[in-house]
Amino acid sequence: MANPYRELLTTPGVMGLVIASSIARLPQAMIGIGIITMLVQQTGLYWLAGSVAATFTLANALFGPQVSKLVDQRGQSRVLPFVTAFSIGMLLALIIAVYLRARAPLLFILAALAGTMPSMPAMIRARWTQLFRGKPQLHTAFSLDTVLTELAFIIGPPLAIGLSVSFFAEAGPLVAVLLLVVGVTAFLMQRQTEPKVVVGIKRSASSTLLIPGVRTIVLALLAMGVIGGSIDVAVVAFANAQGWPASASLILAAYALGSMIAGLTFGALRISLPIEKQFFIGVLITAVTAVLPIFSPDVYILSGMLFVAGVSFAPTMVVVMNLGTIIVPPSRITEGLTWMTTGISIGVALGGVLSGLIIDTYGARAGFGVAIAAGLIMVAIVLIGLRTLGAASATYAEPIFQ
Repeated sequence: MANPYRELLTTPGVMGLVIASSIARLPQAMIGIGIITMLVQQTGLYWLAGSVAATFTLANALFGPQVSKLVDQRGQSRVLPFVTAFSIGMLLALIIAVYLRARAPLLFILAALAGTMPSMPAMIRARWTQLFRGKPQLHTAFSLDTVLTELAFIIGPPLAIGLSVSFFAEAGPLVAVLLLVVGVTAFLMQRQTEPKVVVGIKRSASSTLLIPGVRTIVLALLAMGVIGGSIDVAVVAFANAQGWPASASLILAAYALGSMIAGLTFGALRISLPIEKQFFIGVLITAVTAVLPIFSPDVYILSGMLFVAGVSFAPTMVVVMNLGTIIVPPSRITEGLTWMTTGISIGVALGGVLSGLIIDTYGARAGFGVAIAAGLIMVAIVLIGLRTLGAASATYAEPIFQ
């Protein structure tokens, strides 16, 4: 039986893209938590640390699709160097401002300007789409991409925290900036895989969100992000309530491990079911398994429950990205993929806030209730939009899964 991953990695240009993109996606996982750790170390003010990091995240969600729209119109190699350089300058200014104990308003302004950092996951997925649009390899490529993203978010946050705690407060964000420079430079050097700008097509000033089906995907991903964000916070609270705070990292690692194993397995399969139905099944399983953690009596059972819950995450993300490449025109693919990334990022932040409020009022276990509610909302969103998704994907002439 042919190994789809071997076939993928032997495609010209793919190995270079995998290596460069693995470095380029790490800063996205490090900067938010790095800002929090840096400010806590320097000021001891958790509210300030969380607020400045949230400002960066929300600004990135606001600016990201606009940067990606410009990339679709001008090309990655013409836009990314300038936008990345500006974002790096603002990040360095923020680090210096924290070191000099600058006033809070300046920190918020610099964090917002640093949020112009381009969405590297969207840039990477646009390259996969350029290489394999309409081919079975795209399914395997998105599976590998999802697993690499999971790895980045396993490695990145502990690395940022460890550097700031072990050396000096600004070490985590500084290393993230260095990795951003190296990663984006290496990424742009992979000219063979860079998406071509689609010319001769009338440019639309409207948002990609207005394309039929895109809003359904983004809203569903927002709800999916709420599940992930709420579980992160609820696990920390549950581990503390059980008197074993350190177990939180092991529990969350089990969650990520389930997702990674399922993602790699899913990438080797070829499924004939219509893609919009795959999407519905994915969100349905995600919603059902989100119920499991609330019944856990201890950290050991919770680890097993979250391993099972994580199994649906990566495959669902793979299906979503495949669906996005079908319904979003090639001339607007980076912007469309960025909106999807933005949806899940905002959801993670919202899930953390909601879960924290519930936990403060009702206790650690109640935090998992946010994930259950988000799962129900996600299923409802996809059910309502299923006909639109089916009609939009039906315009695609060659099915990816055969």
